[in-house]
Amino acid sequence: MSKTAVTLSNAPKPAGPYSHGVVAHGFLFTAGFGPQDPATGLVVEGGVAEQTRQVLRNIGAVLAEYGLSFDDVVKVTAHLEDLADFAEYNTAYAEFFTEPYPVRTTVGSRLANILVEIDVVAAIPQE
Repeated sequence: MSKTAVTLSNAPKPAGPYSHGVVAHGFLFTAGFGPQDPATGLVVEGGVAEQTRQVLRNIGAVLAEYGLSFDDVVKVTAHLEDLADFAEYNTAYAEFFTEPYPVRTTVGSRLANILVEIDVVAAIPQE
């Protein structure tokens, strides 16, 4: 199997031994991103909506590095610290995606000092 790591300077630095993304078999798989500001490394202020927007901006930077956009995303997995925040998260999420929407799984998870973490799988258009 051939795989290519995607790493960039304008996304939060990985907190461990992983890449921002990996390209394999015609897909780009991203790491799970939190709401850190890539310039400071700090978690953005605000509630789940602002944190969701920052997470998706971080993911957007990885997609753009490979010439992709949210229109290429086919699968989203989201973790919320509190499922009671779903409606606010969902409203912010909807700002980034258009129909046909990717499939999505959203679960409640114990997160480390953040309200949301998201990873995506994007299909790389065939030439």
